[in-house]
Amino acid sequence: MTLDDLKITHHFGGGVYVKQTFVPANTVLEQHKHTFDHLSFVVSGMVIVECGSERHAIHGPDSILIKAGKSHAFNAITDTTILCIHATSVLDPELVDQTLVEA
Repeated sequence: MTLDDLKITHHFGGGVYVKQTFVPANTVLEQHKHTFDHLSFVVSGMVIVECGSERHAIHGPDSILIKAGKSHAFNAITDTTILCIHATSVLDPELVDQTLVEA
């Protein structure tokens, strides 16, 4: 499965971007990192979050703070919905990841 196969909904308002992603069971969202801290909320389901050398089991509803510069990935154990919340002025879904994800 690729990111293009995921069910992603983009929400923008008041300088905040929320990326809502439905992740089917047994799917891994690949490692990536950001230059700033952000919150990720597991709305429903269960994931294993790998953040740097740490692993966290998260059952929705719950959240995790992802620190700046930390590579992180989500491994969906069950069907899961995740909200990743970022402060940004970018309002274009086609450009927002280019702005937020560190190369």
